[in-house]
Amino acid sequence: MSSMNEPLLEMKNISKDFFGNSVLSDINLTLREGEVIGLVGENGAGKSTLMRILFGSTMIHETGGYGGQVILNGKEVHFSSPFDAIAAGIGMVHQEFSLIPGFTTTENILLNREPVKKNLVSDIFGDRLNTLNRAEMDKRASEAIRLMGVDIDKKMVISNMPVGHKQFTEIARELSKEQLRLLILDEPTAVLTEREAEALLASIRGMAERGIAIIFITHRLQEILSVCNRVVVMRDGVVVKDTPADQTDVQQITKWMVGREVAGKAETSVRSHEGAKDILSIEKLWVDMPGETVRNVNLTVKEGEILGIGGLAGQGKLGIPNGIMGLYQAGGRVVFEGKEIPLNAPRKCLDASFAFVSEDRRGVGLLLDESLEWNIAFPAMQIQNKYLKKYLGGLVKWRDEKAIREVTEKYIGELAIRCTSSKQKARELSGGNQQKVCLAKAFALNPRLLFVSEPTRGIDVGAKALVLEALRRFNRESGVTIVMVSSELEELRQSCDRIAIVSGGRIAGILPANASVEDLGELMLSQVK
Repeated sequence: MSSMNEPLLEMKNISKDFFGNSVLSDINLTLREGEVIGLVGENGAGKSTLMRILFGSTMIHETGGYGGQVILNGKEVHFSSPFDAIAAGIGMVHQEFSLIPGFTTTENILLNREPVKKNLVSDIFGDRLNTLNRAEMDKRASEAIRLMGVDIDKKMVISNMPVGHKQFTEIARELSKEQLRLLILDEPTAVLTEREAEALLASIRGMAERGIAIIFITHRLQEILSVCNRVVVMRDGVVVKDTPADQTDVQQITKWMVGREVAGKAETSVRSHEGAKDILSIEKLWVDMPGETVRNVNLTVKEGEILGIGGLAGQGKLGIPNGIMGLYQAGGRVVFEGKEIPLNAPRKCLDASFAFVSEDRRGVGLLLDESLEWNIAFPAMQIQNKYLKKYLGGLVKWRDEKAIREVTEKYIGELAIRCTSSKQKARELSGGNQQKVCLAKAFALNPRLLFVSEPTRGIDVGAKALVLEALRRFNRESGVTIVMVSSELEELRQSCDRIAIVSGGRIAGILPANASVEDLGELMLSQVK
């Protein structure tokens, strides 16, 4: 145990660069036992990178390590993998889930740490044939769930589970580790409903009372104020503020996060498409997407505009594109260029010349083990017979390697995708560059209408500006109508012509993108259930 005057954790003068780009410089952070700190900053401020250093992420080592010291209980530590961090008592719940879909809650909570019991066969043939001690597993899982303070069904299979419960399963898994001293929560409430988020905050308070220190990363600043002792604000790889939570407020934190100059930046060219024809109309749309239910959405999109869809997490904004594109059960009516598009039929949307960049880039977006060429050209090849050479009057089709390489190199250049070559595997790229590949893939389809969901989630400031600029250029130069869903209001204000705010599974209102943040914020809170 660290004594009260000695911090549990000290991070001193931490710096990190990726391929010559400085991502973190001279970061200092201290954390005591049972203390909860809120770590905030815009996407790309460096929060996740800092946590990866603390958690011994292999990606940090593969890109040349970091500068500075990590001191735990007064001793400097050098974690060469997350396993070392876990053994030292650090747990982390990531933005992207790492659960096994076919397993139950209990099996996931105790994954790789299952209590076993010997049996006759294992006595003879060795430990590998021990059987799982189910009663003990149940007991430990129940205890972890109790410590968490949120009741989840320990027998439910992960793949049937609403997204909020997956998040709780991950947290329970960390709590079931007896040596846990410090828990890192990276955006844990982003996928939770308001009620689940409340339960999680109560759970954080309970963990802190039992002496577990917590680093809580979230965009929901109100939560930070209600549960944290201190707020640490990062901007562009530097800690700009470290202050007691009871001495600040949401406005103040926002100012520190974005710096003062943002207000001026939002004055981009908002264009009116009043006279344009309606390219897409959505009537009475409902979508059964766990955690993002759409109840009754009516919305008209004008040809050639960039329409933003914003709103708080869990209010249904993500459900709109996912439902229209057929990824979740949906009902209602969608008419595109005068023709009704059947719902629950993804291929029909693609044939109608829609493209979709999903918020789930690993699950839906990329073929991680394939080359960039294959990732970018494959959908266009499959859906539109592009990049194929035809022989024998079209009986035989062969991949046109040259055309595939050219289109890939075109987008590598336009989107400044950092890679070794067009043959590099998608898995090896950073999150921001993977996101750009997802965009390139959609651009290569030359769609009439592009849905983009959370286009800059989890990517750094530089990549963010490039992605938004690429979307604007694609809209202006190719005349593609874009519907952009984002949790970040500022991003919508910079990129869109109009912004529709979703609240309680419905459209609360639509305003021009240069409307004041206060007016947009008011709509967000208007009918939150």
